[in-house]
Amino acid sequence: MSRSRYRVFENEFPYFFTCTVVGWLPAFTRIDCAQILFDSWRFLQAQHRLTLYGYVVLENHIHGIATSPDLAKELGNFKSFTARRIVDLLRERNETGFLAQLAREKADHKWDRDYQFWQEGSHPQQIVDAAMMEQKLDYMHNNPLARGYVEKAEHWRYSSARNYAGLSSPVEVVTDWRM
Repeated sequence: MSRSRYRVFENEFPYFFTCTVVGWLPAFTRIDCAQILFDSWRFLQAQHRLTLYGYVVLENHIHGIATSPDLAKELGNFKSFTARRIVDLLRERNETGFLAQLAREKADHKWDRDYQFWQEGSHPQQIVDAAMMEQKLDYMHNNPLARGYVEKAEHWRYSSARNYAGLSSPVEVVTDWRM
């Protein structure tokens, strides 16, 4: 039985998802941690395992819109892989304070590991039409703006708002998605 009411059940539709670092810890203020996300997305795209329509990476969580032949599996693989790589990076850098926080935030049933990086679940929400796609893209892209981090959405370096504005971005996305 699923732990969440949010599930991917029709893979032909895009889904809006959110992944949050445990304890809302600011992992992605570290450029190398954000780079691990981008490298993973690029790998999944190159392997035709994921089509990404939009994303934003903030200091402690990410939002995205994607499709995949098996999106639930790919989101799980993405979270598992990136968590392992980020924890390894933190160990290499001897960031004991941050690692201690990841250990403290670890769920009790995660007895097979020392640390937990991501909160459980990704809260996927099916995108059913163009209006909903636009609403979710606007929400994602305006997240840094609403927080007062930038004056324009496309100024946020870690966002597909840049792709939609015709600018370069760390990850390419499909902007021709009209339903």
